[in-house]
Amino acid sequence: MNILITGGCGFLGARLARALLAQGKLALAGSAARTIETVTLADRAAPPADLAADPRVRFVGGDLHEQVRSGAIPAAGTDVVFHLAAAVSGECEADFDLGMHSNLDATRALLDACRAMGSQPTFVFASSLAVFGNLPGQPLPERIEDFTLPTPQSSYGIQKFIGEQLMADYARKGFIRGRSVRLMTVSVRPGKPNGAASSFLSGMIREPLAGEKSACPVPPETPVALASPTRTIEGIIRAAEATDAEWGPPTAVNLPSLRTTVGGMAKALEQVAGKAATDLLEWAPDPAIQRIVKTWPGKVEFARAQALGLQADADFVSVVRDYIRENPGAVKLAVR
Repeated sequence: MNILITGGCGFLGARLARALLAQGKLALAGSAARTIETVTLADRAAPPADLAADPRVRFVGGDLHEQVRSGAIPAAGTDVVFHLAAAVSGECEADFDLGMHSNLDATRALLDACRAMGSQPTFVFASSLAVFGNLPGQPLPERIEDFTLPTPQSSYGIQKFIGEQLMADYARKGFIRGRSVRLMTVSVRPGKPNGAASSFLSGMIREPLAGEKSACPVPPETPVALASPTRTIEGIIRAAEATDAEWGPPTAVNLPSLRTTVGGMAKALEQVAGKAATDLLEWAPDPAIQRIVKTWPGKVEFARAQALGLQADADFVSVVRDYIRENPGAVKLAVR
């Protein structure tokens, strides 16, 4: 089996690659499990050393749109595409052209390349909770379900929703086997902050654990729908494995979410690392971040994901402890 992961050297892409390489096989769309022969990582950044050293890994560097137009990806014989590459929410709001190029033009080009292959590859598209937003004068329903009409209120959310619709049509026409998954906000991400409006939802845990201050740009009562990296990768892989009958209609599936608030996340941090950690949180309102985040729903149902056997994280304390266990070198505070 030959796999392509766009954004394959980023945090989620590299984690997905490691998970697939570790299991060694993939039962694609309900078929018999097949040995993974190659995993192509397409990204601007080079792969981490462990992935670069794996003989099954191929790296294609550069702008995704140009990679596709040049024919570098997808390679002939690609069985499944995991399309994770994207410009993130804050970037897209600040630079409209960047978002359209990275999130719309590149997605369309990749779908057309898969269509040209003529082999109906499985295509897993990483959409986002940001496809939902409160319209002025028309707030979202209290609970968001799989079939709730998306009303995005950011350029990023609109671009992701367009991607979902393209996926549905290319699947309907038989060009691909389409699987759109709406990712929740992933926390806790290791490493450095990125340009996403949701970046602080990792930073407010990661930085205090490292003994550094972190800004919280929204009020403590702000609701959020989260998923750990582990649960997120499980959902992405399960989407590729699901049969057409299990998946159902070609519309997007909400991945499982843990419902909490920003204040609840701070309490979980204090439970694990004490007041020394929460004393490093600086509650500093940022109107630009608040304008984006306040449109996102906090209560997201995931019935279709549950039918696929997927579950949400049990609680945020467990998520924080998992981060500490996986990243011991990044933790400077004493933990309980």
